[in-house]
Amino acid sequence: MTGGEDRARVFVDGNNFYHGCAKLGLQPLGRLNFARISRKLAGPRVWVGTTYYVGEVKPVGNLTLSADQKAALQFIAGCDPRITVRLGRIESRPAKNHAAIELKRYLASLSTRLDVVVYRELQAIAAKHTVSSVMVEKGVDVQLPVDMVVSAERGEYETAYLLSADSDLVPAVRAVRETDRKVFVASAQSGVQLAQACDTFIPLRAPWFEGMFGL
Repeated sequence: MTGGEDRARVFVDGNNFYHGCAKLGLQPLGRLNFARISRKLAGPRVWVGTTYYVGEVKPVGNLTLSADQKAALQFIAGCDPRITVRLGRIESRPAKNHAAIELKRYLASLSTRLDVVVYRELQAIAAKHTVSSVMVEKGVDVQLPVDMVVSAERGEYETAYLLSADSDLVPAVRAVRETDRKVFVASAQSGVQLAQACDTFIPLRAPWFEGMFGL
């Protein structure tokens, strides 16, 4: 600890935190002020920085979604010079559609005779949607935990605040605590495994966010 200060650094799992806030009905999420959030979490500690991690929405296909994200990230970074944004990737991955697979099985074993046209249309629908595409966030799940651990080992903070409920981050939390740093996890979602791994889990409810929007 430098000069007796308890320096606090905030790590935000952007996608996970966003969806937790959305479930609370908070609006407008693109105007969440992470400088205010960070200061409120840090309390008497010295807030030294916040890093916001999220997969980048490329300007392909849904241009509105990309523009909205860009505006939101500019707002987040502009709230305070101590806030940085780190971008991961969003990639398309094939995924089995279990509903379509079940429909194919049902049609194959059907004992009741259906109209031929209806039967063929249902078969075509099942075949078309057996494999679909899902968007997967990549990079963030590596960047965030690595930054948490490396920053701790470099002595850049004494207390970490992790804004996420993702159990995949449990190993990073444990690694940071092994360096004699404290880790507080804050989320609007239930994060049982993270709650068990960290020093303190802070459940966030809608009233907590009063005054946390805008500049």
